Amino acid sequence: MTLEHDPRAFRGDGVALAASTWRPDGPREGTVLLLHGGGQTRHSWQRTGARLAEHGWNVHAIDLRGHGDSQWAPDGDYRIAAHARDVRAVASSLPERPILVGASLGGMASLMAQAEDPTLARALVLVDITPKARPEGLARIHDFMARGVAGFDSLDDALDAVVAYNPNRRRRPRIDGLRKNLRERDGRWYWHWDPRILAQRENSPEAAAERERAARAAARSVRVPTLLVRGAQSDVVSDDGVRDLLGSIPGARHVDVAGAGHMVSGDDNDVLSTGIVDFCDDVPRSA
Repeated sequence: MTLEHDPRAFRGDGVALAASTWRPDGPREGTVLLLHGGGQTRHSWQRTGARLAEHGWNVHAIDLRGHGDSQWAPDGDYRIAAHARDVRAVASSLPERPILVGASLGGMASLMAQAEDPTLARALVLVDITPKARPEGLARIHDFMARGVAGFDSLDDALDAVVAYNPNRRRRPRIDGLRKNLRERDGRWYWHWDPRILAQRENSPEAAAERERAARAAARSVRVPTLLVRGAQSDVVSDDGVRDLLGSIPGARHVDVAGAGHMVSGDDNDVLSTGIVDFCDDVPRSA
């Protein structure tokens, strides 16, 4: 298995997108695109990318526009529709139809992209995101991101903020892991994403009803194999949200990750990775 990092790996819709790529040593099963949640970076998929490559998958973990090492949107457009256009651009540039795996914002962008182009992907994995989401959970995410805009005096302060957001997390996050998502400027540490993301009305808790209607319409048009992975302790995806998604996408499957909250990839990455690998291995090439 080889691992590559490229700050200009792909071209989205008018923005350059950074990626980490894992390539298997042996025969290839296909391609997987990994798309992180809002305020995260591609590094949240580190162990998942490696596990998939070990099973023969060519894997690209993408930094969404305005996040990590990807270009910030010149026009400040961070609507879900803009992220979906990026997903379509990247997936369409590949030599084969990929499996789209998206967490939270990345999952919503993948869902919308697949609805816009039913031939885009072989399959779809949504990690703790459904059209019907709990408003209080979305508000907590928005508040957590907003409180970090002013930066932190130290990496330890940033770590404390993450722990406070998710106090029930099994594994305490590590400073080394956080460092990949932060940048130091003038003696303070800032999350590595464009603060204008929060200024987008569509990303606010007040726009939840509009997002839900658009996402449900998108889900009803999806006809590829679909897996929903939910954190069992998620404050974003409820049982009602699970039923709503399963009723919208024919044949969709659902698994819970015990002990995990909304940030499933950080709470229990090994269980998440196993579920994704098993699902991908089960998707026929003709899907």
